[in-house]
Amino acid sequence: MAEGRLGWMNTPAQGNRLPSGQIWAADNGKFGKGWPGVHRWLRWLDAHADRAPDCLFAVAPDVPMDAAATLKESVPYLEPIRERGYPAAFAAQDGAEEVGVPWGEFDVLFLAGSTEWKLGPAARQLAADARERDVPVHMGRVNSRKRLRYADQIGSATADGTFVAFAPDVNLARCLRWISDLDREATLF
Repeated sequence: MAEGRLGWMNTPAQGNRLPSGQIWAADNGKFGKGWPGVHRWLRWLDAHADRAPDCLFAVAPDVPMDAAATLKESVPYLEPIRERGYPAAFAAQDGAEEVGVPWGEFDVLFLAGSTEWKLGPAARQLAADARERDVPVHMGRVNSRKRLRYADQIGSATADGTFVAFAPDVNLARCLRWISDLDREATLF
């Protein structure tokens, strides 16, 4: 992380202390068991506001795997995220291609949703639409070399996953090799 090759994905439930000077992103904890509720989540963002300049994005509240519910849940919080000094991320979920994406109201497109949807043509098209608008793309739950390569191929600027958290003494080196391989491939083509 100190070299800038890896960032830190933080959630309210983690309770970890964010290392000084670290590039990071603020997830909301909706996928899993970490969602503290909107008021505690906003207070958590406020408590880290001094670190907002180092934050790549803060993910608006979403409803995993449900685009229509996510649209309703997220839109009211995109501007409050920005007002706190964070770039706002919108989590695209299954069906986002049908219900729409609030382009112009957020700063980062977070490809969330089910694995099947995220790896399918709809998410790929949303990533292309984001790139055309100069909106960075982030892909969640990237836990293999193959998935990291795919995220890179569709234009994701960043990705996260839990791979390193399991057996970090072995998996950190593996993850860094994946990143090096992508860097090397990029220079070849």
